[in-house]
Amino acid sequence: MYGYDMERLNYHHLFYFWMVAKEGTIAAVCKQLSLAQPTISAQLRALENTIDRKLFVRVGRRLVLTDTGRTVYRYADSIFSLGEELMGVLEVGGSGSPERINVGITDALPKLVAYRLLEPVSVLDNPVRLICHEASATELLARLAIHELDLVLSDSPAGLEVSVQAFNHLLGKCGAVIMGTKDLATARRRRAFPNSLDGAPFLMPTRNTTLRVGLERWFEAENIHPMVVAEIEDSALLMEFGQAGAGLFAVPDVVEQEVLRQYRVRVVGHPASIEERFFGISIEKKPKHRAVTAIVDAARQRLFR
Repeated sequence: MYGYDMERLNYHHLFYFWMVAKEGTIAAVCKQLSLAQPTISAQLRALENTIDRKLFVRVGRRLVLTDTGRTVYRYADSIFSLGEELMGVLEVGGSGSPERINVGITDALPKLVAYRLLEPVSVLDNPVRLICHEASATELLARLAIHELDLVLSDSPAGLEVSVQAFNHLLGKCGAVIMGTKDLATARRRRAFPNSLDGAPFLMPTRNTTLRVGLERWFEAENIHPMVVAEIEDSALLMEFGQAGAGLFAVPDVVEQEVLRQYRVRVVGHPASIEERFFGISIEKKPKHRAVTAIVDAARQRLFR
């Protein structure tokens, strides 16, 4: 039924494409494989001719994937990663490939929270390979619907606006904490919290995050008007700015100790009315994947207890 199309796809061409996509330059692949540059270039042209699509555009000295290239790379990566797994299993005499869990992480979810949620996968009795994908909630839920993902981690549930049959598993709730460098988190500011935030430099998460919504409501209720110096979606980047003293910032209090330790900042105060909720979204009402079960159970029983 599909023999003709399979014959058209040359896996040698696909392999060279995969290598170039990973390395970013033909020269780097030539060095790894001890091949001449015209050889690799010819393989890439042959693959592009087969599918009648451009896979790369040149930006400076690097080759950057087109939209089609990113799609082909995703499939090629799965194909050759499975091939590597197969050889590993055969070398050790195993009878089955290692179990995998593909997890989508919404780009608005704080990275430290994502790590804490996924940590239980690394201590399962039988190893499971964890594969993480970061994108918008809409994109991740679409991939969940076609079984490319086993779980999506998000700071908001999948709503009616998304045409995906999915189940929201509440992992837990926590509050927020406002932090800053010692020059910003002064004793005077801590004593006068929260009024001391009025006019203070503040780093805000972007509007697609629930923490942003909670902060704005709290500021309004307390009649506080901080000076917003930046709006940053990526939580890790926001904390880098905070560590450099660009402004005060807020994080979920479930990762308070990690942030204090890693970024060497101080607590200014805890807004009483802000509540952060985190969800695991799956296409099963009762997830069967043991790693998904471990994530949900650990979050509810330990992380957010």
